[in-house]
Amino acid sequence: MQRIFKNFTFNPKEDILSGLTVALALVPEAVAFAFVAGIPPIVGLYGAFMMGIVTAMFGGRPGMISGATGAMAVVMVYMIQQGNEVGMSLDQPLEMLGLQWLFITLLIVGGIQILAGVLRLGKFVRLIPHPVMMGFVNGLAIVIFLSQLGLFKERLNGEMQWMQGADLWIMFALVGLTMAIMYLLPKLTKKVPSALVAIIAVAAITIFSGLDVSTVGSFIRDGGGDGLGGSLPSFQWQIFGLFDTMNGHWSLIFSTAAILAAVGLIESLMTLNLIDEMTETRGSGNRECVAQGSSNILNGLFGGMGGCAMIGQSIINVNSGGRGRLSGIMAAVALLCFILFGAPLIEQIPIAALVGVMFMVVIGTFAWSSFRILHKIPLSDAFVLIAVSAITVWQDLAVAVIAGVIISALVFAWKNATMIRARKTMKGDGTKVYEIWGPLFFGSTTNFQRKFDPQTDPMNVEIDFIESKVTDHSGIEALRSVANKYLDLGKNVRLTHLSPECKILLLKANPRFEEIIESSIDDPRYYVVSDLLDKEV
Repeated sequence: MQRIFKNFTFNPKEDILSGLTVALALVPEAVAFAFVAGIPPIVGLYGAFMMGIVTAMFGGRPGMISGATGAMAVVMVYMIQQGNEVGMSLDQPLEMLGLQWLFITLLIVGGIQILAGVLRLGKFVRLIPHPVMMGFVNGLAIVIFLSQLGLFKERLNGEMQWMQGADLWIMFALVGLTMAIMYLLPKLTKKVPSALVAIIAVAAITIFSGLDVSTVGSFIRDGGGDGLGGSLPSFQWQIFGLFDTMNGHWSLIFSTAAILAAVGLIESLMTLNLIDEMTETRGSGNRECVAQGSSNILNGLFGGMGGCAMIGQSIINVNSGGRGRLSGIMAAVALLCFILFGAPLIEQIPIAALVGVMFMVVIGTFAWSSFRILHKIPLSDAFVLIAVSAITVWQDLAVAVIAGVIISALVFAWKNATMIRARKTMKGDGTKVYEIWGPLFFGSTTNFQRKFDPQTDPMNVEIDFIESKVTDHSGIEALRSVANKYLDLGKNVRLTHLSPECKILLLKANPRFEEIIESSIDDPRYYVVSDLLDKEV
């Protein structure tokens, strides 16, 4: 019971205040990502609320924040555009049909993510190499930084242009003031979140001084929105009558759903891993998969944008003291209250204050130690770190992580492939012994086969596997090929010190190996088999 309570809230005051801070930072993010996807801002806000409340209550770890994200928004764009084009081509008055397609797609996304949790696929995030993690974090920091630069624009003559003159200097000053408060306040007291104090202080300065600056409200209106206010999300009954509009487009729907599910899970599990390291605790990846899937289904049913874990907001929450589930619940509830009751007040918050908060997140997120260790780690790891960072900025987080894992796996396979060795000795009876060292798998089969010389070897050959293992079908085929070369020449081959696992693997791949496994001997290290290969396998 005590553990459950600590997960819910370790410190109620810090959880509530940090949740309020996160809610303020969620507003412009959710609106901006809705604009990226080409859907109304209120849909992004609904998505952030529903993602936040479900994952906060049932997710894989306390303190992690979920909401509408840019990584998923960019995947949605094409499908939404296609849906809108189909809607315009039909006689029926179907405005924003692409948005309805999105809701249907989110139902499929949720199903895939729940299935991933049920199949316990969340544990595979633990296999991500450390250079990939560092590259991911650095790339993410750069992406967050670049995303904030767009907020240094204002609408002039109907077009968005970079700020100039006094407007730009005022923006710089307010951003700098926000960052200074966040840096200096923790040195004086940690009883209140520095980010929240900074936002309130900067907002008070702009409101009472009458400064004409870009605010949350002006940001929404510049993007084509009508404002922050709205009502409670409503059940989307109409989507169940729109399946006929998707005839011929189901492949697009399912492919988009698969990509969205993968992107959401990768970003969420990577965030979970990062917060684990920051808090020195451990969350449940499988539970997070189920929670993410459930919240996306809820988004599809009640008209939200969907999303996944948000690394920037999660870091704000943890650094502000939000370590319990109450912090995430508070952030989601506060966001809903902003939509229902607090729109006029929240719209007055200057964008500069929120930019300053995110810039401090960038500074805290970037792994500055990577510069110090680049020349100390293996060249392959340094390449992976830089590549993942670059791909994160160039493409997106999911592509970068997948590419980094693939590169790391190939490097590992190459290193192991070059490690296989064969020491050659002769016994007193004239038998030539090949003592194999290193794993025999798909990457090392070529080097393995080059170790043998069937034409010039004596009549009796022994291949000793006491320091080696056959690990896959490619290794089995390589072993069979070598044995058959000797047998075709009428020579005898004996395999020694094969582990029980190797024996099972050989028999499972080719039952005819049973014909040549005739005897076994005891070995001081483990139970082994010694077989006379007197016929072709």
